[in-house]
Amino acid sequence: MEKEHLAWFLEARFGMFIHWGIYAVPGRGEWVRQQEDIPEEVYRQYFETFEPVRYDPRAWARAAKAAGMKYAVMTAKHHDGFCLFDSSYTDYKATNTPAGRDLIREYVEAFRAEGLKVGFYYSLLDWHHPDYPIAGDRFHPLRNHPDYQAHRGNLSRYADYVRDQVRELLTNYGRIDILWFDFSYDEMRGEAWKATELVRMVRALQPWIIINDRLGGNLKAREPEEYAGDFTTPEQIIPPEGIRNETGEPVPWEACITLNDHWGYAAWDKNWKSPKTIVRALVECVSKGGNFLLNVGPTPKGEIPAACVRILEQVGEWMAQNGASIYGCGHAGLPKPEWGRFTRRGNRLYAHILERGVGPVVLRGLAGRIAYARLLADGAEIAVGRPWNAAEYPEDAFLSFPGAELPDEWDTVVELVLK
Repeated sequence: MEKEHLAWFLEARFGMFIHWGIYAVPGRGEWVRQQEDIPEEVYRQYFETFEPVRYDPRAWARAAKAAGMKYAVMTAKHHDGFCLFDSSYTDYKATNTPAGRDLIREYVEAFRAEGLKVGFYYSLLDWHHPDYPIAGDRFHPLRNHPDYQAHRGNLSRYADYVRDQVRELLTNYGRIDILWFDFSYDEMRGEAWKATELVRMVRALQPWIIINDRLGGNLKAREPEEYAGDFTTPEQIIPPEGIRNETGEPVPWEACITLNDHWGYAAWDKNWKSPKTIVRALVECVSKGGNFLLNVGPTPKGEIPAACVRILEQVGEWMAQNGASIYGCGHAGLPKPEWGRFTRRGNRLYAHILERGVGPVVLRGLAGRIAYARLLADGAEIAVGRPWNAAEYPEDAFLSFPGAELPDEWDTVVELVLK
């Protein structure tokens, strides 16, 4: 299912997700309005006090690039309906807050300047729009409010609003590389969003854009809907195996994962994943033919939390040495080894050794197939052969490390050039 316009995406493998909006002000995550049943008049205070005086998207872009990321996806509009961009179809936007400007435009320009691909997240939900249904909806913050039990909205008119805002996003900011919709549920899926018309407009405006799978189609079907998208989006999980469609062909996919336990800024959530965990998760995704979209949630003042920046810096140090085993790589066509994982690009096989074990590291079924082996980080030779005590394993090759510990405790990568 690989298509020409997906080539850069499959090469990039690693991107930054950015969840930011007025929900950063309460600092309790992006679903705070829904989780706490906050009425509009109370939530309005966050709109009126949103003043990101330290917003510097150039710093964000530099942090992403330094981490080895190749693209970014930022929330242009989240479920609360607030827009970071200057939309002509609503007053509920950044230009009408104390921020006083189009924050999406600055993001686009900053990330492009660092050579990164640029994407927009756009929520199909909207808890602010008067045409969005409330009665019977299981997510709307006012779903239990007695005054709204008969509010059916006007979903057709709301779908036109979605179309019009997406047109703005794909017309006013130059070339956009990714459109990331979120999300479909119950009856709110597919043609409820006028999805075919929407996708046709998107592709007419931006022929090279790639679209995710959350309009409600089934990209894994034998014949996916026109609006099924270009890649699937497992969330907060890495699939046990690579994703395939009903005919057995690989489907492009991207795991989206938070750095802590929230997408939007949560002031008290310090449960950060370690750089080692992030590196190993990235390797796992690539080994299964997938991408890794790692989220940050900037503060109300507009800064990526310092703890996030430090983690990204350390991931970047590993990537600077070992990125060749990630970019443009995918499934190796070999069983997962007990000591770690394989990634592969052409005739170069990358052994990601996560556990040292005892004795030499066995490469099952690769006897006679390896021209040479080097540590990817520094190019130092690693001996390939068969030790005296492994004569009964004639199909296997072995890597011999001189010490009891691996050179890199996160992931020691050995580049194997195949004959």
